[in-house]
Order: sequence, then C-alpha cells, then structure tokens
Amino acid sequence: MTLLYPTFLWLLLPLGILLYRSKQKVATLVHLMILMLLVLTLARPVQEDALQEANIKAQDIVIALDVSFSMRATDLAPNRYDFAKETIKALLAKNPADNIMLIAFTTNPLLLSPPTTDHTLINIALQSLNPKNILTKGTSLKALFTRLKEMHMGEKNLILITDGGEENSLAKLQNLLQETKLSLITLALGSKKGTTIAKKDGTLVKDKEGHLVISRLNPLLKSLSDALEGSYMTASSTPEATADALNDALIQHTTQTQNVKKMQRHYKELYQVPLALALLLFLLLHTRGVKYLFIFFALLGVQLHASFLDDYYLHKAYENYDKQQFVQSKEALQRIEIPSLQSQITLANTAYKLGAYKKAITLYKSIRSTSPSVKQQLYYNIGNAYAMQKAYDKAKIYYTKALQLGDNEDAAHNLARIALLHDSEEGKLGIAHPKSQGGVSSKSEMQEDKKKKNKEEDAPSSGSGGGGEKSMQKKQKKNKLLMDVHVKPQPLGSKAYELINKGYIHENHPW
Repeated sequence: MTLLYPTFLWLLLPLGILLYRSKQKVATLVHLMILMLLVLTLARPVQEDALQEANIKAQDIVIALDVSFSMRATDLAPNRYDFAKETIKALLAKNPADNIMLIAFTTNPLLLSPPTTDHTLINIALQSLNPKNILTKGTSLKALFTRLKEMHMGEKNLILITDGGEENSLAKLQNLLQETKLSLITLALGSKKGTTIAKKDGTLVKDKEGHLVISRLNPLLKSLSDALEGSYMTASSTPEATADALNDALIQHTTQTQNVKKMQRHYKELYQVPLALALLLFLLLHTRGVKYLFIFFALLGVQLHASFLDDYYLHKAYENYDKQQFVQSKEALQRIEIPSLQSQITLANTAYKLGAYKKAITLYKSIRSTSPSVKQQLYYNIGNAYAMQKAYDKAKIYYTKALQLGDNEDAAHNLARIALLHDSEEGKLGIAHPKSQGGVSSKSEMQEDKKKKNKEEDAPSSGSGGGGEKSMQKKQKKNKLLMDVHVKPQPLGSKAYELINKGYIHENHPW
C-alpha cells in the first residue's frame, strides 16, 4: 500500500496532540478519531496493481544521432553534440506517447535504445553515452542506412541529426534509404563556412598532412532530403526552438499512427476503508440502528478481502524466502490474485534459488518498470541466471546493461569473472547471486562469494600447459584491440564503445 498525497498526513500532528492531551468525554475523543480517519482518506491510500497492457495511438520514430569527433565543434553552443542532445530531450517531451528508437552512429551505427514509449529509458541511454570514449572521427551515412535496411522496420519517420557524411554518391544513399521505407527528416548541425575543432588540450585538430581540419556541412544532406521528398532544416537559436521545428516536420510527414501496446501502472483505491471507518464511528454515536450498520460494513468488507489476503501472502513469502524455504515461498506467491512488482521479483528470485534458471529469466524479462534502479536490478539478475546456465555471452550483455544504468559492485565483479574465465566451470566463477527485492544480498551469500574469490586468487589458473600465461596474453591482446597505444584503457562495460569505435585506426576518410 502507498499514499498518493502523503503531505496531508501533517494534519495528523495537531489532531494527535489534541487526542493525547484531551481529557474530555468519550464522544469528543471519537470525533477526533473520525477527523484523523478523514485526513487519512485525503492522503488517498492505494494498492499498486500489476502492470497492464494498454493500447495507445503513437507514431514510430527513429532518431539517428551523429556522435563523431566533428560533433564537438563549437559553432553551436556549447557544442554540436550537446545541442543535439538537448534538442532530442525537448522533442521527447513534446511526443510522450510516441514509440521511439535511438541510434548513435559514426563510421559504425550502434543501437542505444530499441523502440520504446518509455522515454525515461531513452534519456538514460542518451546520458550514458560519453563522447570522450568515442574515438572514430568519420561519419558514414552508408553504414547507417545499411543497418536500418537490415532491421526491416517498415514505414517510420527517420530524424537524421548530423553535420554531414564522408560519402559523395547521392544515388547510392538514395537507393539505400528508399529500400528502408523511412520518411526522412534531416537536422543539419553546423555551417557552410565551417569551423575548426579543438582537442582536449586546446590544440586544433589537423589531418595527416598537418593542415587544419575544417568541419562544415555536407551539401549532400540537402540534396538527399530533396531527392526523397523529405524535410531539411538547420539548427534554430535554441534546442527548444529546434525541437519545435522538428515536431512541425513530424506533423507534415506523419506516417499512419498505430496502436502501440504500453505497460501502464494501475491503482486500486483504498480510501474507502478509512472513510468507512469514520462513517461507522460517526453513526455509532448518532444512530440507534447499530446492528444494521454492522451488517452493511461486513458486506462492504468482502470486496476488500482480496487485497488484504494478497498482502498477507506476500508477507508469508518474504518470511519463507528469508528462511530459505523457497518452495513454501513460491506457493505463497502463487496464491496472490493481483501480482505486484515486489511479488513478481520475489517469484523470479525464488525460481532462481530453486535452480529453474530458464523460468527465472522468463519471469525477470516479463517485469516492467520505469525505475532505473529496478531495471538495473533486473538486468543484473538476468545476467546471473544466464551465467548459471554457462551462457556467458548473454550474461555479459545483461551485466553490461546493468552497469550502463549506474555503478554496481556485484555486476562489475561478475562481468570481470566471466571475461577472464569464459571457459571455466560455474563453481569457479564466484558469481554474486541475485539481489532480493530490497536490493541487498544476504550476508551468507556475500561471505560465500568472498571465500570463492579468495580461493581463486590463491589458486593457479585452470588449464594445462601454462594456461595462466595464455589467459594473460589474451587479456593483453583484448586491451590493445581497437586502441591506440596513447589512449587510456576504456572503463569496464565498454563493449558499446568497442562496437562504435570498430576500425577507427584504419579509417579511410576520418575527416
């Protein structure tokens, strides 16, 4: 149970003081209790129901954001990339119901967020992208359009935010984009005159011949938009004004809206309970037909029976889970009529504890939430379940997703163990197990994981014939992959940056 308007509870403070100090008649005390119940009614207690699917009218929009080095140019304040990012945020706020996909691209495209109406998730993905970790300098529209073609998305609006591309063949790009069936809206950032680009140390970027690099708009962008009967625009004075212009273009190029299924939270009102008790106390003081009132409220209580039982079964499930009686916990959870977020996560954790890892993964993936912390917990638990099945590649994906939403010591530990011991047995991985609804592993689990970790650190690497040396060589080779010797090692969970930086050392046309 939760309160939608908890600020009303401040009114209980003076009423409680009066009730504590009052030495008057019983009727006065009862009236004070009635007032307190009415205050609780105003606070609006509710019971969170399970997430339910709802059909909403929405457009499908693909946002492709250029994140190459040239987007750091400062001809737009504070720079092109930050201007584009703020524009996307403003556009999301203006289209809260639309189904939006976010792609970042340089010479390689990378899917940051799949199509979703959860714009909070898109903003998180946008914030987690650090331009400092992007090493590629070129911009390939051909690679982007090829990837979009392979995704077979159908009729959607494509918002292309870029300062240009290295291609000069209009026909090839036009044919690729026509095959995707996307309606093009181009936001060109920059100017025809162009500007220099400063490095972190303040020096200006130069090419291999030592000439200053001037980043300017590629005129091909306007030609491409005109050829495809799309919209072409440049940046307005502010990101908000630019978002307004994009929104107007979306209205003009509106593809057919469709019913999009969205998970929405519904509430079961419980204000009737304190209101009914207040009414009962009032009528007991001022009405003679008391026995009829008891019958009436007994019938009313039948409707509230289910929610109270659900709370009881959830409490029993927690107790059994803490006692490691997972079968009993599962039975209690299955008796809940209206599943809540807490009961769903506990049921999935119970399946994990019972060794039903496939079932646990299915349950974790069925849970929907807009909370970043809950999403991180779910990704972490899914990674654990895959790790216990020795599906290390899939486990690595979900540990990385968890780390993209924030720091997580257990996820970082597990990801490191998987990266170093990909072919090891599960018993040697030292996996930190799923977190409970409270988000904290039990002390016994933490102690066991610590013991396993210490044993592995003391013991030699597995494998015959110098396996430890080979493991170190592989690790060193991986660290050097796609990196310049002068670049600092990328942070843990940088697989996304490895994908987008792929081949940056051998770029054919970096500028």
